[in-house]
Amino acid sequence: MKYIDWFIAHAKKHRAIVASLEGRSDEEIVEYFDYDKMRRNEPDFCPLYAKSSKCHDMKNLNCYMCGCPHFRFDDSGIEIKDGRVVYSYCVKNLGDKFVSDSTIHHDCSNCTLPHTKKFAKDNFSLDWFEIMDSVFKK
Repeated sequence: MKYIDWFIAHAKKHRAIVASLEGRSDEEIVEYFDYDKMRRNEPDFCPLYAKSSKCHDMKNLNCYMCGCPHFRFDDSGIEIKDGRVVYSYCVKNLGDKFVSDSTIHHDCSNCTLPHTKKFAKDNFSLDWFEIMDSVFKK
């Protein structure tokens, strides 16, 4: 699966959950996306829920900003750097890089920034596409 396919499918799931929470405050919506609540209430939102696993090893993981707005990607490649195709990067230069002989991908596994309630509240929008719009702008 291409990342863009996941991105669009995930945004649609996010939108449907937010729509089901109509009438709740922004704070209540962000709170609803708490990992434990989502695992229980929205088991199809993330394949890791079925494994009781988290994408990031952190306490109080919040799933509202799954898919960080600082992550940039292009399944066709962004640029050539040192003879390798760069497929993704972080505009904040957080996390690490996975480098092979021919590719560079961003590795967000050690970055917990978008999975905190504070980050979700500070960057809140009811529309995940709006939040992530900058991903498509280079």
